[in-house]
Amino acid sequence: MIKVVICGASGRMGQTLGRMVHEAPDMELVGGINLKPSTFFGAEIVEAKDADALLKRTGADVVIDFTVASAVVENVRVAAQNNCALIVGTTGISPDQRAEMEKAILNHVPSVITTNFSIGVAIFQQLVRESARLLKDYDIEVIEAHHRNKLDAPSGTAKTLIEIIEGEAGSREKLYGREGMKKRENEIGVHVIRGGDIVGDHKVMYSKNFETIELSHRAYDRSVFASGAVQAARWVVGKKPGIYGMNDVLGLK
Repeated sequence: MIKVVICGASGRMGQTLGRMVHEAPDMELVGGINLKPSTFFGAEIVEAKDADALLKRTGADVVIDFTVASAVVENVRVAAQNNCALIVGTTGISPDQRAEMEKAILNHVPSVITTNFSIGVAIFQQLVRESARLLKDYDIEVIEAHHRNKLDAPSGTAKTLIEIIEGEAGSREKLYGREGMKKRENEIGVHVIRGGDIVGDHKVMYSKNFETIELSHRAYDRSVFASGAVQAARWVVGKKPGIYGMNDVLGLK
């Protein structure tokens, strides 16, 4: 049995993950970490200050973190110190925070870190990579939409899409929204929508005279992210220390 601890256990993603792990025949939900102590699916939730004791007491194999940037670094550090594999889906992480996470992980524990654990998004990103290579002389726009409570903008997935596009089509200025009189240049337009309970929509648009090509992915339920994270948790246990992505989990190039 794979013993799992979930950070952000009382949040929407934490609850979805807790249910999936609890119902998985090959996994055991041994605890959660959140701002306040509580319980979920028969497991205890402790405050972050008690995380080290929880991991030692339960002998957790893997820690799954879907929290916020201000909390993730310490969660990663404590997990690595306890030799726990890591699944990190937290977004909005700064370069300095990423460096601290890498310092804790590399040469110590295996991890899967990505901005989106949806299996469909992993395939979508492959399609964006190939289309950017073929359509590099087209105008390119990236549009994303999420629920009204999402703090970071653009989304981590949108930023990943931009990195993929620039890796194939070359670096371009990023123009975040448009206003006023301005001629389009060699840029990537980036547009952010926040409203209601939108789970996650991402679109890449390639336009040229007389035609437009659109690639899009829409998530209808958070379970698609949780399902991918649980699959990654199964995969990562026992791997060599390092940072992996969903392409590694799914065996994609």
